[in-house]
Amino acid sequence: MNDQIHSGDEHGELGDAEYTEFMELAAQEGFDVEEVEGALAEEGHGPLPVLAVVGRPNVGKSTLVNRIIGRREAVVEDRPGVTRDRVTYEAEWAGRRFKVVDTGGWEQDVLGIDASVAAQAEFAIDAADAVVFVVDATVGATDTDEAVVKLLRRAGKPVVLCANKVDGQSGEADAAYLWSLGLGEPHPVSALHGRGTGDLLDEVLKALPEAPAQTFGGGIGGPRRIALIGRPNVGKSSLLNQVAGEERVVVNELAGTTRDPVDEMIELGGRTWKFVDTAGIRKRVHLQEGADYYASLRTAAAVEKAEVAVILIDCSESISIQDQRIVTMAVEAGRAVVMAFNKWDTLDEERRYYLEREIETELGQVAWAPRVNVSARTGRHMEKLVPAIETALAGWETRIPTGRLNAFLGELVAAHPHPIRGGKQPRILFGTQAGTKPPRFVLFASGFLEAGYRRFIERRLREEFGFAGTPIHISVRVREKRGRNPKK
Repeated sequence: MNDQIHSGDEHGELGDAEYTEFMELAAQEGFDVEEVEGALAEEGHGPLPVLAVVGRPNVGKSTLVNRIIGRREAVVEDRPGVTRDRVTYEAEWAGRRFKVVDTGGWEQDVLGIDASVAAQAEFAIDAADAVVFVVDATVGATDTDEAVVKLLRRAGKPVVLCANKVDGQSGEADAAYLWSLGLGEPHPVSALHGRGTGDLLDEVLKALPEAPAQTFGGGIGGPRRIALIGRPNVGKSSLLNQVAGEERVVVNELAGTTRDPVDEMIELGGRTWKFVDTAGIRKRVHLQEGADYYASLRTAAAVEKAEVAVILIDCSESISIQDQRIVTMAVEAGRAVVMAFNKWDTLDEERRYYLEREIETELGQVAWAPRVNVSARTGRHMEKLVPAIETALAGWETRIPTGRLNAFLGELVAAHPHPIRGGKQPRILFGTQAGTKPPRFVLFASGFLEAGYRRFIERRLREEFGFAGTPIHISVRVREKRGRNPKK
């Protein structure tokens, strides 16, 4: 039943009997019923739908992304191609949550502007459930815009046309000219000043599905999707060839020889898996920053489509900031995680000693992930990969019944109460696991729980219930008991 996503069910993943029991518990503790139902609905969602923001350089894509997510996170500068590293963000509008993929872009001379824009748009559209196509209304539709329109038509995804840089009534006529693109009504917006963005987002919500079309697992018993991710030249293509048992992907010492993500159905450990090789930077890219940007975009697109991220690390080199960013990307996307340390056969005792120290300090955030030490070149220890993936998937899909969870929380709070702060001692009153893939918990408390205590709860949850290979999301709802704590 791995593809049953209760996205439309406001009870999260609680069955009717469990939900009734839980709401009685909430009422006894004096919590507002609507607040409790809202918390369950928020944490009980399945995978969030994905919105891609595409367009040629310098039309204001990153400015629009910042406006959508409500904070200045995407890098914005008044020249083309400055978006870096992070390309996926969470957003909310009118009570609905979704992910935004920013293709703020890299204009690469080596490819030419058209090829560059097309490459970015392809990756993002592939992972998206709907697209915002941003056009500079003051310039009008260019040949590059027309090329992106062809891509959008081929992809068949819902498109909302954003006519950006319309700062007043005089710009409305410029926006009207964009009807000629054949993508329907152009929505006049000033991403910089916020004008028209609310109306645009209303249209976006109409275009986005309540839950993404991608149902994990491709049907009951269908092949599970695995994204093979890591920085360039760590051996992703070699690993894919090794698990496939044949040369399916071009392998080259030059970093970035994989041109497009390759989906491979592979028999492994008696099961069929769908591997996505994301080695992906285009050939002959000389600008390192551009290569990093493409790697981030392609990795984000693959992770959005996957259930498990197998993160490949070249253990013959020091763990880099880029390695850590890729790990963070997979964790924030809520995917099951397996850490694969490649080129293990090349290590001497001294390097192994220092590698273990590096793993402790640099990769502490995924200490819960199954780890395999492999050699993609020789095939050493490859048989350990499937059990690690299965362990991570089992943790990702684990759900603890509410009764058992509350018995555990009661013992935990009794043995290790929250520290007293300002004369008060907040207590966890009750909780439930509202969702899986990854596990999402809602705890209801009498006061604010400090970050350190939340980490302690997560650690004890893992010790008690496993959850190997999966991030855990814990949200805390604080409500003063009604009638017992009058307003000051």
